[in-house]
Amino acid sequence: MKAAGIASQMPDQSVGAGPYRVQVLDRMLNILDVLAQSDSDLGPSELGEKLSLHRSTTHRLLKVLERHQLIRKSPVEGKYGLGIKLFELGNRVVSQFDLGTRSQPFLRRLVDATGETAHVCVLNDAEMVSVANVEGPWTVRTPSTVGRRTPLHCTSVGKVLLAHLPKSEQSRLLDRLTLTRRTRRTIVTRAALEAELERVRRRGFGMDNEEIEDGLRCIGTPVFNHLGYVTAAISVAGPVFRMTRQRVPEIVRAVKAAGRDLSHDIGYRSESGRSRDSSALRRLT
Repeated sequence: MKAAGIASQMPDQSVGAGPYRVQVLDRMLNILDVLAQSDSDLGPSELGEKLSLHRSTTHRLLKVLERHQLIRKSPVEGKYGLGIKLFELGNRVVSQFDLGTRSQPFLRRLVDATGETAHVCVLNDAEMVSVANVEGPWTVRTPSTVGRRTPLHCTSVGKVLLAHLPKSEQSRLLDRLTLTRRTRRTIVTRAALEAELERVRRRGFGMDNEEIEDGLRCIGTPVFNHLGYVTAAISVAGPVFRMTRQRVPEIVRAVKAAGRDLSHDIGYRSESGRSRDSSALRRLT
């Protein structure tokens, strides 16, 4: 959930009024806290009374929260309870923390097989975020930091996650991306990126061929969860003088094997769950 996105949908009096926006967000969070602590749904009057809010203010805040599915309104009684979006957010947080821990042995195995730094990344808004990594043994290696953010269009993991989004979600996200040129090899047109994403989906892996940084090559593949959704991507990154074109097939096999093994470990079974045409990358922001 982006705070600015919610605040921007508030009444006109919030525009240009920083302290008011903070107060609005504070009140929204207080509403969620009250609903979380209640054993039953609450009406607007009850919420307003508990939080000492004016009726009109309570109504406006509830409408925004409902629009974002953070709360839901009972069609019969007109009372409010916590919404499905909070359930999705909570599951996403738990799965990402769990993924970071459970991926460690697979990352170490991948480093042993390739000699290069290995990562697990997830989609967060319009960027990739590293949730786990193991660095390679070389003095000259790709530095890796958990929490590091990278663009989607010029990274192997970004391409993998984009490629496995449902077409409608993929299109909406591409609308938001700025295809900034990072090197002479960076894909900077939407048509070229869409063609690349089709190749990534067809081949089962994505490659950053010196697209985010000169001299750096990365190979990534999807990680499927127990529902058959792509929930993350696992990759290796290293200098092109070691990750040569001749070694690419070997590294692709190792990365794909790590992706399959990690997917299996978190519950994926190819014969069960939903189609691979779907994705668990439902943006929760």
